[in-house]
Amino acid sequence: MIVTCPACTTRYVVPDSAVGVNGRVVRCAKCRHSWFQDGPDAVLAPAQDGPVTERSAQENPAADAVPAPAPPAPEPFERAPLPPVGIAAADPEASAFSHEPPFRPRRNPARLWMAAAIAFALMSLAAITLVANFGLPDWLPLPRSTFAQAQPDLVLDFPRNRQERRPLPNGSDFFNVSGTILNVGKERRAVPTILIVLRDARNRIVYSLEAAPPKPVLAPGENETINQAIVDAPKSARAAEIGWKPR
Repeated sequence: MIVTCPACTTRYVVPDSAVGVNGRVVRCAKCRHSWFQDGPDAVLAPAQDGPVTERSAQENPAADAVPAPAPPAPEPFERAPLPPVGIAAADPEASAFSHEPPFRPRRNPARLWMAAAIAFALMSLAAITLVANFGLPDWLPLPRSTFAQAQPDLVLDFPRNRQERRPLPNGSDFFNVSGTILNVGKERRAVPTILIVLRDARNRIVYSLEAAPPKPVLAPGENETINQAIVDAPKSARAAEIGWKPR
């Protein structure tokens, strides 16, 4: 039998047994349209065999009439572009978004967000580790502290009256920095590098110098004296500040 899609008019040649006498729901393999296709017409009973007798002609006068010409054969239909296997019964549970060409498999948004969160956490942990070990980079436009934080149990004692400019016998002068470092704790402490900063009358930094302590480690209650003469200090230097060198 010939089956024609009511949506795109595509014709298919299918065997009668594929549809059945009672019909069934089919789907077009070209446009995916589904419809109910009626079954083929019932097969006509075959004509009575044997010649027509006189009695039969009397009972049926039309038997003497000239037989009517056979109806013309139907014009051949265009063969279907796809084989009959292209027509299939519509599946009521089939999803319109199932993985069939030209559709692509759907991505899982939850997995994408989870991967992004893990990547962000790893990048944050790496950034924190770098800042803790090496400090903030110099190119960041952030306010910075001149000195590092106070060291445990180590006390810097540099009175301001001992930070002053002094003359030399040859007529030049130098800036003298003097003080002590004391370990007030009960454990031995490593002494980091000291930073000396000179400021002018407007409190601007005009000079800085790093000074390594004479003793790298101080025992509990021990102290050491620092005397630093800065010969090349600018003439504008008026005061000195002493602290721990930042990392």
